[in-house]
Amino acid sequence: MTMTFPLPTTVPLRGGTTLGWGVIGPGEIANDFTATLHANSDQRVVAVGSRSPERAAAFAARHGVPTAHGSYEALVADPTVDVVYVASPHPQHLEHALLAIAAGKHVLVEKPMTTSEADTRRLASAARDAGVFAMEAMWTRYLPGTTVIAQLLADGELGDVRLAMVDVGWPHEPDPNDRMFDRAQGGGALLDAGVYAHWFARFATGAPVTSSTTGVVSDGGVDLQSVTVSTATGGAQSVATTSMTAWTPGLATIAGSRATVRYTDHFVFPASFALHHGADADRWSEPSGLRGRQGLVWQAVALADYVAEGRTESPLHGLDESIGLAASLDAARAAVSEQDTSAP
Repeated sequence: MTMTFPLPTTVPLRGGTTLGWGVIGPGEIANDFTATLHANSDQRVVAVGSRSPERAAAFAARHGVPTAHGSYEALVADPTVDVVYVASPHPQHLEHALLAIAAGKHVLVEKPMTTSEADTRRLASAARDAGVFAMEAMWTRYLPGTTVIAQLLADGELGDVRLAMVDVGWPHEPDPNDRMFDRAQGGGALLDAGVYAHWFARFATGAPVTSSTTGVVSDGGVDLQSVTVSTATGGAQSVATTSMTAWTPGLATIAGSRATVRYTDHFVFPASFALHHGADADRWSEPSGLRGRQGLVWQAVALADYVAEGRTESPLHGLDESIGLAASLDAARAAVSEQDTSAP
């Protein structure tokens, strides 16, 4: 029996509300973000800010951005900027987001929103007090495939969710000069790749009520890999695995009492999946043609529509969800550190 999947309810990539975007932190992720916005939507980056005027100017020239600022203060004061995309390293997210919020700008803050639950609460409170829109850049939540799976879950097509399994891992060569191996700079697998795994586990089963994490740390105290087993209200369990010592395929699974969803591509990116009813499977294929980080565009277009609707939070991944996710990452990082288990 072939199933008719619910149509993605993501907003059109063109023809909606257009915002002027400012970028803080013109690095790799900001390059990919700006490139897909300009290629695949009506959203436009109108300004970029960096402490290095030369770096800002190079980014602006590469992407056809009208204005390059030599400071973050100048960027957030730019009247052409409606929303600031904070793409700086993790430990700087709070400072840069608060700067933009204080200037009355909306913010899209790269994941993890901050490096702790306490700081995420502080950012959320500042945005709520200022009445500006604030959103964690959990872009995977806004992809068409995720939208379809969310609808399948809401419609009860899987029955009662019993188990979710998810892995995210990208290897990094050990390098004492790489921030990934420096805890003070937000290093470690959990804040880099694990944020996706822990988000997906919560998406599939709900917020955990109990969890246990084991893992491996570097000599410098950075988590290199971990496995977290959690149980949510109602008894659904999840297994979230993350690593920066090995590559994993990212083939996430949600198993229910009636059916199971299994990704056939890496779930973080625009991906396809199969819906299994025992030995039978119905397949859903990503229809857009966008690949990899081109998928960053959906979250930006969604944000623009939310702002036009007068919202101050995302209805799909709101500030309370970001706070809960930060709490899960705090707990996992603490558990791994307490084990004092060094890498072989």
